[in-house]
Amino acid sequence: MLATRPTKSQFSETEAAEELGISVERLRTLIRNHVVEKDEDLTNVPVTTFQPSDLLILRLLAGMPTDPRQMG
Repeated sequence: MLATRPTKSQFSETEAAEELGISVERLRTLIRNHVVEKDEDLTNVPVTTFQPSDLLILRLLAGMPTDPRQMG
C-alpha cells in the first residue's frame, strides 16, 4: 500500500516552492516568466496562495515530471 500525504487545498508561496522542490526565488521566476505580464502585477497581490492545480501547471511550465512516482 502506498502512503499518501493529506491533500491540501491551498499552499503558501513557501509551501508551493517546497512541493515543487525549488527555491522561492525560482518559483517567483517561473511566475514572472509564464504567468504575469508585468513585474508590477506581482506586487499587486498582497498574499499569494496556490491551489494544487496551480502547482501542476507550474510543473508543466518548468518541464518537471508531473507523475509523483518520477519525482525525487
